[in-house]
Amino acid sequence: MAFIAALGLLMAGICPAVLCFPDGTLGKDTLLHEDQDNGTQLDSLALASINTDFAFSLYKKLVLQDPDKNIVFSPLSISAALAILSLGAKGNTLQEILEGLKFNLTETPEADIHQGFGHLLQSLSQPRDQVQISIGSAMFIEKRLQILAEFQEKAKTLYQAEAFTADFQQPREAKKLINDYVKKQTQGKIKELISNLDERTSMVLVNYIYFKGKWKVPFDPLDTFKSEFYLDEKRSVKVPMMSIEDLTTPYFRDEELNCTVVELKYTGNASALFILPDQGKMQQVEVSLQPETLRKWKDSLRPRMIDDLHLPKFSISTDYSLEGILPELGIRDIFSTEADLSAITGAKNLKVSQVVHKSVLDVAETGTEAAAATGVKFIPMSGKLNPLTVYFNRPFLMIISDTETEIAPFLAKISNPK
Repeated sequence: MAFIAALGLLMAGICPAVLCFPDGTLGKDTLLHEDQDNGTQLDSLALASINTDFAFSLYKKLVLQDPDKNIVFSPLSISAALAILSLGAKGNTLQEILEGLKFNLTETPEADIHQGFGHLLQSLSQPRDQVQISIGSAMFIEKRLQILAEFQEKAKTLYQAEAFTADFQQPREAKKLINDYVKKQTQGKIKELISNLDERTSMVLVNYIYFKGKWKVPFDPLDTFKSEFYLDEKRSVKVPMMSIEDLTTPYFRDEELNCTVVELKYTGNASALFILPDQGKMQQVEVSLQPETLRKWKDSLRPRMIDDLHLPKFSISTDYSLEGILPELGIRDIFSTEADLSAITGAKNLKVSQVVHKSVLDVAETGTEAAAATGVKFIPMSGKLNPLTVYFNRPFLMIISDTETEIAPFLAKISNPK
């Protein structure tokens, strides 16, 4: 299966752009002078919990817009892009971004936040035998705009952010340059991240993440059948339903929140957590989503034989404009003339005009590759005691985690697999 997400922050000039470098480059490299020994190091477990807090906060805002809609997004992609932006922010603008991302600035110094992100992104980007994760960032900068070398170097050193010049006076060509870059980095899955640009655009900051994994225990395509998926108590749709018998996998029945939790592992260091609320209990589960809830589920999982597991095969995509939602999480200044992004250019001449996020999630029998298999089944002679069937035939949640860093880069709600 695959999960692909990309985010773009579009920044517009709010006063005349400063002069460009004569040779069109973005300035000479400067060395970072960060004291890595000061403050407390932000380890991956702490960062994972903070990112989960941000993920659930954003999820609750998205679900309010349309409770019955599919939700797919990468909180890690969004927070990484905003963290890069915060390198260029000062004063209240800086504080709003980092606190909106759920960092406690009295407990964690700003430098530790960036170093924590840097270590995490580096860890996720390491070549892997089984699971494929690629994550990266790029800045497309108006060729007439002078960017401070310190900002560019920090973005490059901490976040491996590439920098490109673009001519936003030619919006069609600039849009193609950005979209072609994202299309290439997401293996062609996200074809058009940016749908419109205007001539006032000074900079576009892009973050992408691509995940591809194969189930440790794959589903047999021959066992996939058409089945009802109940959107609510009155409506249903026919979907291809994958099926597997006699699967021993981590399982937890949460009686307090009225939901069933099943973990399916990928080959390699990743797993997917599927949360199936009882009929009519989705809202109760959503309200309870906290980092502590996720920790409780993970700590309570125990290997359990599931006699029949049914899971829809689906491919869903979403498209968000977040400039209306981020202010609800406290990130307001960047969208107004109060924005202080002066650590990018040396002047208060930028604000964020648009934040677009697109995601694609594919779940299939083996992964994203076509596969055929022949299975010979043996039926046990004796009857089973207390048979357990888990049927994902109504709306459910899905959280993909990297088991090494414990970060949850992806979060989805499948309301309608069609």
